[in-house]
Amino acid sequence: MFSRDIGIDLGTANVLIHVKGKGIVLDEPSVVAMDRNTGKVLEVGEEARKMVGRTPGNIEAIRPLKDGVIADFDVTEAMLKYFINKINVKGFLSKPRMLICCPTNITKVEQKAIKEAAEKSGGKKVYLEEEPKVAAIGAGMDIFQPSGNMVVDIGGGTTDIAVLSMGDIVTAQSIKMAGGDKFDAEILQYVKRKYKLLIGERTSEDIKINVATVFKGARNESIDIRGRDMVSGLPRTITIHSAEIEEALRESISLIVLSAKSVLEKTPPELSADIIDRGVILTGGGGALLNGLDQLLAEELKVPVLLADEPMSCVAKGTGIMLDNIDKLERSIV
Repeated sequence: MFSRDIGIDLGTANVLIHVKGKGIVLDEPSVVAMDRNTGKVLEVGEEARKMVGRTPGNIEAIRPLKDGVIADFDVTEAMLKYFINKINVKGFLSKPRMLICCPTNITKVEQKAIKEAAEKSGGKKVYLEEEPKVAAIGAGMDIFQPSGNMVVDIGGGTTDIAVLSMGDIVTAQSIKMAGGDKFDAEILQYVKRKYKLLIGERTSEDIKINVATVFKGARNESIDIRGRDMVSGLPRTITIHSAEIEEALRESISLIVLSAKSVLEKTPPELSADIIDRGVILTGGGGALLNGLDQLLAEELKVPVLLADEPMSCVAKGTGIMLDNIDKLERSIV
């Protein structure tokens, strides 16, 4: 029994694994629940996510990745090991080759940490690829032609913006501002500031999914949320509207818009002309799915903006396409 090649989208919010010949076989939150006293891993993925904010003192739900890079090496290794064992791709005598995606601006030290964690969790040979490139391929863009393609990949911890041509990145920018953690935190702070109400991560995520918009007037919905009153200390329910969340996220979103503008400003004119024709593709889970983001970017950048099909799985799909050409990769990636 031979092992299969696997592609991993090692995200701040979710880990997706693509197995060659099988497609995406795993999509779980990047969360590990550990016993503080013994250091033992109790749960990983979806089961661990259910524990966030709901555990007794000795159990801690940890997100081992922060801003697209490894914040806790041992926990990341344990998480990867768990997921790889779960999908059962190791051969009797051989280990799988792995292709892992990372943000464009991570340091050599951070790259080495990702490689080491993957090797320790059972990878024979580990390749790293830049996330926007893989996302563009997964979104169906033909980036190997001599024409400009622009992708905005908004993940859980980082936003990667890149213009690609001839199979490589021409200009790119990666910012530690993204749809998952940061937007949830902004909503949480807004509710705390305006209503003196403490809510948890899960509640702020529900608000983001159900009522949030980033384009004025694009959505007009409301949701009832419960939390702890900061004055009385007792539970309280309030109603939140879409317009309030647009206000809460305005500052964070403007940073993404400014980065996209700055990438376009550095792009050679011929490629800029291609982008006007083809438009910008929006991928990623955390922010690409935010209501009104495509409209806002289109208005600010003056180019068409299209949301990719299944934006959350673009990177994982892209690793699958690249795995089919892994022998070419062997020559180009060290």
